[in-house]
Amino acid sequence: MRLLLISDTHLPRRAKRLPEALLAELPRADVVFHAGDWVDTATLDLLESRSRRLIGVYGNNDGPGLRARLPEVAYAELDGLRFGAVHETGSAQGREARCAARFPDLDVLVFGHSHIPWDSTAPGGLRLLNPGSPTDRRRQPYRTYMTAEIEGGTLVEVTLHRLPQG
Repeated sequence: MRLLLISDTHLPRRAKRLPEALLAELPRADVVFHAGDWVDTATLDLLESRSRRLIGVYGNNDGPGLRARLPEVAYAELDGLRFGAVHETGSAQGREARCAARFPDLDVLVFGHSHIPWDSTAPGGLRLLNPGSPTDRRRQPYRTYMTAEIEGGTLVEVTLHRLPQG
């Protein structure tokens, strides 16, 4: 099972549209995660129409229209793995312990907010993944997103993709 992980698209404030390289990933993904800060409902509509399955949450920059359609936290079991998605997890310091305590029944937590890619494992085994942002690199050298594969109930081949400048 192939996963596409994105967050913090901030359309149309930070970019006019999603990058072509990211859009090209949509038909290849069995499940698409968006960890909040969509900003416009058009991006949600686009991902809903082009994704086999979309798991999304709202972020701190998302208004009433998005909050009416999306939860603050989303949960899904995929090939035996328990996933969660949330926008904010707080500061990097202590993140693993904080998330492990808040989400004790998850195997993988997809999150956003910082625009900073993150891949770590908390004591106890919770995998934390932040794909960064495909549209707003902030203080990072690249705009980014992630892909991952699930094989036999195991998360494998988590890849951070760097998008070209511009």
